[in-house]
Amino acid sequence: MPPFTVLHVCMGNICRSPMAERLLVMAAQQRLVKLDPDARLGDLLRSASAGTGGWHEGEEMNPPAARQIRLRGGNVDGFTARKLTSAHLADADLILTATADQSDYVHALAPDAASRTFVLGHFGRLLRELDLAALPPAGPDPEAFAARAAALVEAADRRRGEDEPQPGDDLDDPWGRGDQTFQRIGDDIDEAMYVLVDALLPGVPRPA
Repeated sequence: MPPFTVLHVCMGNICRSPMAERLLVMAAQQRLVKLDPDARLGDLLRSASAGTGGWHEGEEMNPPAARQIRLRGGNVDGFTARKLTSAHLADADLILTATADQSDYVHALAPDAASRTFVLGHFGRLLRELDLAALPPAGPDPEAFAARAAALVEAADRRRGEDEPQPGDDLDDPWGRGDQTFQRIGDDIDEAMYVLVDALLPGVPRPA
């Protein structure tokens, strides 16, 4: 069974979406170690990213973004910016964009991905409104994780209905700005990633 794939999308894939990609891995790994030290995150979850524009394709992460990941305990090794393609979208089980404009871009590129595409800030608000107890049981087993993750995306889409993202759901573009702005954006992303991990892998006791 392939891992549940979360694709993070921003404009150039060197600031916001790389931070989200790596901070999700960090948050999920921290939780998984507490639940089952023997489980492998790669069997459950894949976190990837891409940009709507290809200006920075092949480049490393923007240094202030990389600093924010390292400061929080994450890893930036091996990152290379990519331009978003329809193949990336087809491989993704959940697509999280930095802004509503980028969500519109995804819809235009892959209309069938609309039900699993969310603006990150909007998705975080939706998760807080869901009855997580109604989802399939959580656990570090790949099949259980996949079932709960798929149900979570479906529940968020149903809860969304016709509710459009709000302007405040967008993540500001920190490109060309100082470390203080990157820290603020990193905090917003970090919070959203922990909300997602809490929904996917709540702090249940380790199975006997």
